[in-house]
Amino acid sequence: MPRLEAHCQESLLLFGKEFSEIHQWLDEYAGTPEYGYRHRYKRHHFAGVTEVLQIFGEKAVLAAWQHVISDLKEEGWTESDPFPRDERHYKQMGLF
Repeated sequence: MPRLEAHCQESLLLFGKEFSEIHQWLDEYAGTPEYGYRHRYKRHHFAGVTEVLQIFGEKAVLAAWQHVISDLKEEGWTESDPFPRDERHYKQMGLF
C-alpha cells in the first residue's frame, strides 16, 4: 500500500477522518530530486507539527503527530527517545 494510503487509513481508524491534506503536506518533499526519500527532516518534528496547527488548525494536530511518530519509528526512533524539535535536532539525533 502506498505510504499516503497507509497514513490515511491509520488516521481514519484513530480519528474518524483521513486527513489526506495533512499527510500530503508532511510528505511534500518525498521523492523530489533534492530530497528523495530522506525528506523527513523537513517537517517530521515538533516545529513541523506546530506548522500544521498554524496552517490547518487544531483538529489536524493529532493526525500530524501520529504521522510523524509512525515515520520516526521506521527510522529507529522509540518513544523513550526525545522527540525531534526541528530540522537541526532531527539530524543531530541521527535520524537523517
